Amino acid sequence: MDWGMKNRLSQLIQKDGKALFLPIDHGYFQGPTHRLEKPGETIKPIWQYADALMMTRGVLRNCIDPAISKPIILRVSGATTVVGEDLANENLVTSIQEIIRLNASAASMSVFIGSKYEHQTLSNLAKLVDQCEDYGIPVMAVTAVGRELEKREARFLALSCRVAAELGARVVKTYYCKEKFEKVVDGCPVPVVIAGGPKTETQQEVFDFVYDGIQKGAIGVNLGRNIWQTEHPVAAIRAIRAIIHENFDAKEANNLYEQIKAEKP
Repeated sequence: MDWGMKNRLSQLIQKDGKALFLPIDHGYFQGPTHRLEKPGETIKPIWQYADALMMTRGVLRNCIDPAISKPIILRVSGATTVVGEDLANENLVTSIQEIIRLNASAASMSVFIGSKYEHQTLSNLAKLVDQCEDYGIPVMAVTAVGRELEKREARFLALSCRVAAELGARVVKTYYCKEKFEKVVDGCPVPVVIAGGPKTETQQEVFDFVYDGIQKGAIGVNLGRNIWQTEHPVAAIRAIRAIIHENFDAKEANNLYEQIKAEKP
């Protein structure tokens, strides 16, 4: 691994080997998502607690202060929406020149294993890796499942993560599953971060799956809606950060969350 790749990965994955990524890329297929109507305003109180921010080039250019001191994971796949025929029909929508021009520390794209567009998205991942490796830029593969929620089980997720790693992804983002999640992580030769998925009913549920996922080998999370769609996003991200970087368990994290909630602004 060359110096540039090591340097960029060290910006994303902290010295303790863990990471908290904050994605605000949901608008690329959902439009003005609830509480993400103005992305720059959404992250103002919380970006400092993240290790990296994930977004599209449009949001980066128009909503984020160029002086921000956080590495950027640039979402580079898209060209489909929630009102279209199939969310899996994604393509690469950002060039390697743009990734470099925007000084991204990493690029990310989705792959849809088991979908009609599996070959297309996996081929695009391989192409993106080829382009980014030339410039020492890590690629994070997002193992998406779209509407096929029943496939959030260990065997399917393990397959998705392993294939993404085999094609050259340096980090893989995948969903958590309660049963046998350790097999997902053990079968993937690159670091795994946990996706959040739809917002949960309670914050305790979030702390529970984050803690369990870390115990089973994930290096961290890539959580958006379960942070910035909550009533108390600062409390939420600080509690999740405590699990990842301060070895809090789920109960301790929830206590911290309640404590921060009670503090005066």
